[in-house]
Amino acid sequence: MQLIVEFLLTGGLYVLYEFIPRFHLHLELILVLIVFWVIFKKSDKKVIQLSKEDEERIINEWKPQPLVEDFVKSYKRPLKIVDRQDDKYIYVNGTKCLNLASCNFLGLLTNKESETEAIKAVRKYGIGSCGPRGFYGTVDVHLQLEEDIAKFFGLEESIVYSYGFAAISSCIPAYAKRSDIIFVDENVNFAIQKGLDASRSEIKYFRHNDVDHLHELLLEQAELDLKNKKKSKKSRKFLIIEGIYNKSGDLCPFPELMALKKKFKVRLFIDETLSFGVLGKTGRGVTEYFGVPSKDVDLIMVSMEYSLGTVGGFCAGSAYIVEHQRLSGLGYCFSASLPPLLTVVATTNLKTINNNPKLIEELNKMSRDMHTSLKINSVIMEHFYLKGDELAPIKHLVPRDGHSEEFIEDFVDYCELNGVAVCRAAYLPEDRPPCLPSIRLAVCRTLTTNDLCHVLDIFENALNQEFSKF
Repeated sequence: MQLIVEFLLTGGLYVLYEFIPRFHLHLELILVLIVFWVIFKKSDKKVIQLSKEDEERIINEWKPQPLVEDFVKSYKRPLKIVDRQDDKYIYVNGTKCLNLASCNFLGLLTNKESETEAIKAVRKYGIGSCGPRGFYGTVDVHLQLEEDIAKFFGLEESIVYSYGFAAISSCIPAYAKRSDIIFVDENVNFAIQKGLDASRSEIKYFRHNDVDHLHELLLEQAELDLKNKKKSKKSRKFLIIEGIYNKSGDLCPFPELMALKKKFKVRLFIDETLSFGVLGKTGRGVTEYFGVPSKDVDLIMVSMEYSLGTVGGFCAGSAYIVEHQRLSGLGYCFSASLPPLLTVVATTNLKTINNNPKLIEELNKMSRDMHTSLKINSVIMEHFYLKGDELAPIKHLVPRDGHSEEFIEDFVDYCELNGVAVCRAAYLPEDRPPCLPSIRLAVCRTLTTNDLCHVLDIFENALNQEFSKF
């Protein structure tokens, strides 16, 4: 045994040291030969020389494959082109129509003061912003708008995004991560849905405006947390709702939801896109409408493309929460900042809302009048269900049983040909839950009683005359 060990320690190591250099030498030689073979190897491909005539013919015959399907060919009806907007009117394919199709709740889209300020901003700052907020994109007007929004809501700070959809879909994954749990109303809008997807959190939907169902889900989660305390310490809980729901026009049961938030200690995010500039005496949304301090909500999300009559969005809350988005909100970090001219429009229109609470009263009155007039009209109610709160500036007319989607398209076409622009509510197939087809009506503050009577007459004529076959 001792002799074998001595042999391995002497002769065996000698053989090993002799073998390694030779192996390396042979390997390097093989690699060099391979390199020379690749360099000097002649290509087997035959080069075909084409004449100029053949080249021109091939180029002319080549047709690139489209990246997406041609929309014009896939859309069965003639396209509708909006030429311009004039206060409460828009021109659809040359026809002047009362605008019940686009969301200009307070009529600030054609505010002369904001137009003047926008022109001044173009002359001072130019058209674009030249980059994201963190890279040359921040201008003094951005900081001013964020300060004004924070003061308007009585909160510490706000953050402005260049696109309303990005503001809502970016702020959710900025906080909620894979290990977190989000309780959310099943009827939330598409921007929130995309934010939920990006968060990769565990999503628990509760039935639309069903506080009891939400309570059950929270109790179930509390029991699971007791069974696994280690996991529960790492898991944060969020509750995401809308002030007024875009898909239905329903007002959220805010006081009951706030009670559950405090009882189960969940973080509350609320999308106030349709309630900002609409609810409350001064338009500060559901918190003011129900008498709840804004600071009790962890984060307020708003798209400025509805009541403020401009482009972009913002989030408002405590300084600690908002500052986190400046490094974690993808739509803020990687998108070019809001152009200064649109920022100035938002600032001007926000001052208009703050200085003229009467605008909110006029909008609320017109929303109530529209709701009541539709509800008591027997001809319209024979064919439609009316969905939405009386104060909501968004109303949905859902066809009753027996009416197809073609009926909605024909109804919309007839109204536009006769001076009333309405639109069919469009949803993506992946929306959860699937929404019933409907006609969406957007109320504007500048509408009058005569305008409302005209709208009802057109609706009745469409249903009585044109669509008797349905």
